[in-house]
Amino acid sequence: MTPRETAPMPAIRHLDLAVRDLERSARFYAAALAPLGFAEVARHANRAGGWTVGFGVPPDPLFWLRSDGAPSVRVHVAFLAADRAGVEAFHRAAVDAGGVDHGAPGLRPHYGPGYYAAFVLDPDGHNIEAVCRLAG
Repeated sequence: MTPRETAPMPAIRHLDLAVRDLERSARFYAAALAPLGFAEVARHANRAGGWTVGFGVPPDPLFWLRSDGAPSVRVHVAFLAADRAGVEAFHRAAVDAGGVDHGAPGLRPHYGPGYYAAFVLDPDGHNIEAVCRLAG
């Protein structure tokens, strides 16, 4: 059996986050998510009169920012990294882009075996994480 046959695909297709300053947040996420293979793949006006910016692995946006209302209340989003180097690159890029360190790259055994993660607060104070579960 292939892995797809033995494990169902993840159920989440995409998510969105309302932000105070769309351009500032778009710049932050473009830099922070680049080490994880994400890029801006969509930008358009939305039905609520604001704008949305979508990030993902081209051509599919997975993570959307929007500017059509009050910012989302504290959110925690974890992005999967391919390896520990990706977690570390995410953390450096996010802090360099103006994020606030909220947990340096390292093992978090209380979350599970091999759980290696880093945390950064985005421009709106949301807890953004990169994580991998590879050994070594």
